[in-house]
Amino acid sequence: MSGKHNEQRTRFNSRSGKTGGTGPKGPDEALGRPVEKANNFKGTLKRLIRYFRPYKINIITVLIFALFSTTFTIVAPKISAKAINKLTDGVVAKIALSQAASGDPGISMAQAHLSPDKLEYLNRVIQETGGKVDFSYIGYILLILLGVYVLSALFTFVMQYVMSGVAQKTVFEMRRDVDDKLARLPLKYFDSKTHGEILSRVTNDIDTISSTLQQSLTQLITSILQIIGFIVMMLSISPLLTVIVLVTLPLYVGSTAFVAKKSQKYFAAQQKEIGELSGHVEEMYTGHKIVKAFGHERQSVEKFNQINEGLYDAGWKAQFVSGIMFPLMNFVSNLGYVLICVIGGIWVAKNRLNLGDITAFISYSRSFTMPIIQTANIANIIQSTIACAERVFEVLDEQEEIPDGPAAGVLQSPRGEVEFERVNFRYLDNEPLIEDISLKVQKGDSIAIVGPTGAGKTTMVNLLLRFYEMNGGAIKIDGVDIRDIQRKALRGMFGMVLQDTWLFNGTIRENIAYGREGASMKDIVRAAKAAHADHFIRTLPDGYETILNEEATNISQGQKQLLTIARAILADPAILILDEATSSVDTRTEVLIQKAMTNLMEGRTSFIIAHRLSTIKEAKTILVMNHGAIIEQGNHQELLARKGFYFELYNSQFTQKAVV
Repeated sequence: MSGKHNEQRTRFNSRSGKTGGTGPKGPDEALGRPVEKANNFKGTLKRLIRYFRPYKINIITVLIFALFSTTFTIVAPKISAKAINKLTDGVVAKIALSQAASGDPGISMAQAHLSPDKLEYLNRVIQETGGKVDFSYIGYILLILLGVYVLSALFTFVMQYVMSGVAQKTVFEMRRDVDDKLARLPLKYFDSKTHGEILSRVTNDIDTISSTLQQSLTQLITSILQIIGFIVMMLSISPLLTVIVLVTLPLYVGSTAFVAKKSQKYFAAQQKEIGELSGHVEEMYTGHKIVKAFGHERQSVEKFNQINEGLYDAGWKAQFVSGIMFPLMNFVSNLGYVLICVIGGIWVAKNRLNLGDITAFISYSRSFTMPIIQTANIANIIQSTIACAERVFEVLDEQEEIPDGPAAGVLQSPRGEVEFERVNFRYLDNEPLIEDISLKVQKGDSIAIVGPTGAGKTTMVNLLLRFYEMNGGAIKIDGVDIRDIQRKALRGMFGMVLQDTWLFNGTIRENIAYGREGASMKDIVRAAKAAHADHFIRTLPDGYETILNEEATNISQGQKQLLTIARAILADPAILILDEATSSVDTRTEVLIQKAMTNLMEGRTSFIIAHRLSTIKEAKTILVMNHGAIIEQGNHQELLARKGFYFELYNSQFTQKAVV
């Protein structure tokens, strides 16, 4: 449907203009990128957390295992420090005893000038080690260290395994809720949203939530625990060195934030250029025949190059500026590293710290900044994820079709009598479309609806099927108001063949059988023959088992239409709706289909929407619509005799054979 009233359908509910996105998949990917924020972060987060309620035990298990895994990872450098200290003590004692045994008076004099602390240390290590390296103790420590790393890996594995289950189950529930919701939404929702926007919310946004739950959430937990653990372990080794690390932190965070802010505008420009490039490529390749036919290849390439150059310019700036971040972070980190090494080296020389302790501290200080970066980046990812969740929840909050009333029933053996009683409808409150239409159709009548684009022809069919709700009046089938009939039962009375063919990825047999559940192969073949599709189907390599691809481009447009007609014939409905059903077939096939349709429509009520007036000459009643009203009514000859609106429409299509 197009024209004014089609425009109403696409305007009556404003679009958000958002198409969603896949979002970053890991903490590093969020660096410098624009962060999409939710309008109601707190409310959306609470609602998302509700999906976790059935998995409380699993979440607690994840937290416990994350705590143990992180703890083992954090204590490992402290344990390895014991082995280093033992090795250092053994070597020092061995060298001291060796020098003493040599009897060199210079060495004895040098030892005599040692400070009391160093003499005490030297005597202690000699007494403890006996001048030997205790390899058995070192081996014992290494075994413990190995066990710690193995346990940490096991706890991490279990944590990730449990969290993966929680994430996938949560997303499974969310996808199911969205799919169920889409099945309950009225047609007006789909008319007011682009297909890309709906698909983005169902796929990209939910995938982003899944990725965040499975990866970023566990990383956030472990990063916070690591920050706390590293600070505690550094304080236990040296409070002063810990202060040095913390003093460099603001400089580190400030420089990171500065670069991230600068790079955001370039990433935003890059995303804009990517969108334009994708749109241009899709347009050109979808309509490549038209491009070639009109000789616009050069203009197409020039525009591609223009957009591509813009993408190159924005892309290299985004990557360059964001790439500065890590060298800058390393520079700031190395400043702290140098201070720690200098001060730590002095303290080791003065026996205020052991070599193993300073080694462990350096390990902690070098690792300390990474969980801080991860936490900051994951916070950005969570912001984007909550924005994605908000878009998903917007779908779940959409107004559904008015539910069937408790008294709604099913018509047994419907006859197909249809009556419109003063029906009123408008897509927009301030723009009327159908006003006060009344019509009575008897069983077996064929009703053709004609008129210019936007006259309201397809809207009448939409109201008949309750795709839209009337603003006033009533539509009755066999004397029963359609609002008192269950929707599924109501729509089951109709068979439809539309101008826009719809076939799914599957065999031809499955596509025809879509019209009736449990149809036998014999019934399918009979329907195909009635639609004059059997012959071309049997000429295909696999016959009825030929698989149609995703867009059904491996058969012609006319053949697609024949299959949809066969599907409608198989459904054997009480009422037929044919919306330009033969518009995509050749003249010869159209004649054959018209004969098949005549047989099919016999004894059934039929509504035929047509622009080609030659196809509706045999209709019992022709309704001529304009601006949402029935302005003429009668059969073909009667309407021509009146020389009114229908007369003008008919003659405009047959100017060479004008009817007088």
